[in-house]
This record gives sequence, structure tokens and C-alpha cells, in this order.
Amino acid sequence: MNRLLAALLAATSPLSAAQAKSAPTAEAPPGLTLEQALDLASATAPSLDAAGAGVDAARAAQAAAGLRPNPILTVEAENVAGTGLYADTKSLEATTSLALPLELGGKRSARLAVAGAQRDRAMIEQAVARVDLRFAVTRAYAEAAASERRLANARDQLRIAGEGLHAAHVRLRAGRASPMEVQRAELARINAQAALVRMERSAETARFILAQRIGQAIPGALDAGWFDRIGTAHGPLQPLEPIETLALAAANADLAASSAQVRLARTQRIPDLTVGAGVRRLEATNDSAALFSLSLPLPFLNGGKAAVGQALAEQRRAEAQRRATAQEVAQAIAQAQAEAANAAIGAETATGPALAAAEEAARIARIGYREGKFSQLDLLDAERTLTETKAAAIEALLAYHNARAQLERLTARAPDQGDDR
Repeated sequence: MNRLLAALLAATSPLSAAQAKSAPTAEAPPGLTLEQALDLASATAPSLDAAGAGVDAARAAQAAAGLRPNPILTVEAENVAGTGLYADTKSLEATTSLALPLELGGKRSARLAVAGAQRDRAMIEQAVARVDLRFAVTRAYAEAAASERRLANARDQLRIAGEGLHAAHVRLRAGRASPMEVQRAELARINAQAALVRMERSAETARFILAQRIGQAIPGALDAGWFDRIGTAHGPLQPLEPIETLALAAANADLAASSAQVRLARTQRIPDLTVGAGVRRLEATNDSAALFSLSLPLPFLNGGKAAVGQALAEQRRAEAQRRATAQEVAQAIAQAQAEAANAAIGAETATGPALAAAEEAARIARIGYREGKFSQLDLLDAERTLTETKAAAIEALLAYHNARAQLERLTARAPDQGDDR
């Protein structure tokens, strides 16, 4: 019987596959495409709001870093509220002075360099947030589309199980089957019904997760054409350098920030001057006199050497982390390329010849079972194979889209920051 099934399958599967490719598919227009989902998610994502606030804060810090120290106004009153000649304000000496701190050693430019590096890092974090959001939405969309496909498969299997149960009853009434066949068919229908309930719950959950990502309910079905679309480039893998990727750009920004901190720590070792000028009025003689001041801190107890040492250690750590990141990114990109290529091949195989062969085998088995040529076990085996093949095709497509999303995430380019200073 199996040899007969195989022969019929071999003879008819090319024709069925050709018919499947030539027959136009009348699909309803999608209610939500992936690009629409990405736009909606970008408009409402808290992660993007947080990243944007981080950039604004870094820019404000950069503006603050360029400000010079404020002048200091000092008012002093001497020889007051004493005894004798110094009672009341008869011998008052009032002094009003204005002091101006002078930063030496390039402290302001060093602060600006640190603030600029921190702003660049915040902009990279904003770009990372966008890429991570695209990755998360793409995966949620692919999972929701796969759930819709699983649900449709479960409904189809329940319909087929119902037809099989009807055929078993017909064969039983005709005296060509035993009650055991009816029981097997009933069990298959019950299992198909349970599978449908599970798929409905899974599809509902997947759509809820996607709706949470985009900030609104999903209008209608998803884009089935996108889910079925597979890339065609499966040639030799081309090595991609991680130079312009976001991950390495973040490591470079950390290194730049640590180098700027070293420069700032070194400028802090140079004392600043404070110069002042003022006027003193003597109440007793009603005379006035000018005064001048110059102050300079003496770095005897804290010369800033420890702070420079700490900054240098942080710079060495950032440099080592950058080298490690370059290696990890290169390896991750190579692995993601291989996984995406393998997933594409697997999806093409699962959705092409394998699925066509399983569908044709099940079709022949149903016809043969109704005509009494095949046993019920042959029918159940063919149906089980078809169910497993359809499920494998859905999972292969899902794996392909997830692999492509991961590769796009790893190879995302860093933003251009050269003009935003």
C-alpha cells in the first residue's frame, strides 16, 4: 500500500506543484504591514522618548560645560557693633569687591571635549534604541504572522479531521470499515479541536503583544505576503567589517569619553587664579581707598595625581573593551549571516517541494481511503505528515525572519555625528 502511495505521489506531485505555483492567490489586503507597525511603534515607544531625553540632557550638559565661572561679589563690614570707638558704625570700614576666577590649563576646552563625547554616546544610545525597537517589533510581527498561519493550519486540520470522520461513518455503514476506524477518526477530530483552541489562544497572545508594541489594536490581518517572502541570495558569505556598526561605535564613544576624561584630569592639576578689585570706605574719616587681590590655591595635599591615574586606568579599560567588542561583533555578524542563509534555505525547502509533496500525499490518501484503496492508518499517517510539514514550514519562515532581523540589528550603521557639535 505504501509503495502504491509513493508511486501515485511521484506521478502527481510535479503536476500539483506546478498548479500550485501557477494558481493565483487571492489574499485579502493586509490590515497592518510591517512598515506601518514600525511607524506606529516609533511614535509611541517609551524607549525612544527616554533616549531622546538623554540626548537633550547631554546637549544641555555640553552647553553648560562651555560656560565660564561666574564672578564673585563680596561685601564686608568691619569695626562695627563693638565697644568704645567701635560702637555702632562710627568706625565702620565697608569693603565691596568683585573677584573673577581665571581657569588655566585649558580646563574649559577639556570640559567641552568630555561633554561632546558624552553627547555622542547619548546619540549612539538613541540609535541603538531605534534599532532595538525595530528588532523587537519585527520579531513580534513575525510571531503574530506565524500565529495566524498556525491558526489557519489548525482550522484546516479540524476541517480535514471532520471530513475523515464523515468518511469513516460512510465506510462503516457500507460495511467496509470497523467501528475502530470511526473511533480513530473521532480521536483525530478531538485532537484537532484541542489544537485549534491552543492556536487561537497563541494567536490572540501574539496579536496582543504586537498591539502593545504599536500602541493600538491591530486592524485586520497581517501581511501574509511579507511572511512568505524569502531572500534569494544564498551564495558564499561575504565578511562584513564591524567598523561602522552601532556596537563598535558605542565602544569608540566610550574610548573617546575616557580619553577626554584623562585630559580633563590633567588640566585639574593646574591651579586657577582668582583676581579681584574693590573699594573700601572708612566711616570715621569719610575716605575711600581701592584694593586689589590675587589668590592661588597651593596643591600640597591634593595635586590631582590620583585622579589622573584613575582616568588613565579607565582609558585602558575602554581600549581593551573596544578590542573585545570588535572581535565579538565580527563573530556575531558572521554567525548571523550563516544563520540567515541557512534559515532561508530551510524555509525555501520547507515551503516548496516538501510541502507540495506532503499536500499531494494527503490528497491521494483521502481519495484512496474514501474509495477503499488505502487503510485508515495510511490516511492518518499522511495527514500527520502534512500537519508536521506545514508546522515545519511555518517555523522555518519564522526562523528566517528572526535571523534576518538579528542580522540587520547587528549590521545597523552608526549615525553621522560630525555636524552636530
